[in-house]
Amino acid sequence: MIDNSVLQLGRILYTNVWPVYHYFDPSSLSFPATTRTELPAVLNRLLLEGELDMSPVSSFAYGMAAHKFLLLPGLSVSADGPVKSILCFSKRPFDEAVHGRIALTNTSATSVNLLKIIAEKAYGAKPEYVTCEPDLEKMLEHADAALLIGDHAIRADWANSGYVVTDLGVEWKAWTGKSMTFAVWTVSKEAASRYPERISELTEALVASKLQSMKDLTPVAKEAQSRLGGELEYWNEYFANLNYDLTRERLDGLSLYFRYAREMGLLPETVDIEIWTDTMQIRVNE
Repeated sequence: MIDNSVLQLGRILYTNVWPVYHYFDPSSLSFPATTRTELPAVLNRLLLEGELDMSPVSSFAYGMAAHKFLLLPGLSVSADGPVKSILCFSKRPFDEAVHGRIALTNTSATSVNLLKIIAEKAYGAKPEYVTCEPDLEKMLEHADAALLIGDHAIRADWANSGYVVTDLGVEWKAWTGKSMTFAVWTVSKEAASRYPERISELTEALVASKLQSMKDLTPVAKEAQSRLGGELEYWNEYFANLNYDLTRERLDGLSLYFRYAREMGLLPETVDIEIWTDTMQIRVNE
């Protein structure tokens, strides 16, 4: 009997995932699938509630329920230094601002907790945190610093009117010497068990799209320019600066991030990273 059930896929709204999706056509898959494009926080919730079978999510969201999910191999949004879209805007130098009040975006948990880890572990700060909608001027009306991510951060950086801008990817790399993985592609263990052939085909299609994009980022950069504005050179550099693999180096940085989050009580338990393959689950211990 043919299983005609539809696989529910998620996609992050932000431009940083575009190289993975530029050449990906869900209609070309051999099985029915639908895609929901949402902010990371929404995808995180939908995946945890079982409304999605597979989705890229913020790394922290995966860490919160890693026992229920597997990482798809070869896919992430990572940076080995500057990320250019995870930015803290402050009225005074970052090392001073982290000791005051920080306005946090409400759109992704990974970057929020990365800032907390850097502020408290790297700088020994105990700031006051407030969560806000991603509107820079309103955020800074009553705060010393404001965290924005994704397209909100990019636009605010373009329009910057004199604030100090701190790239959290740079801060993490300078402090730990490791890369930082901001998003991962996850599949529920239930879906992986029920539809192994589909998950294999889906993974291959996403990785193939990513590899095709990385051969020449110009088409992706042109799409970003047409939708968001800016210079073509900026977008070419932006995408080239990101890493979309899931190598041992990415996993090492991700494991350290999870360890620090656990030590600070941000995660309820230790995270054992498990990666899906056709034949087995690969476990990556901290």
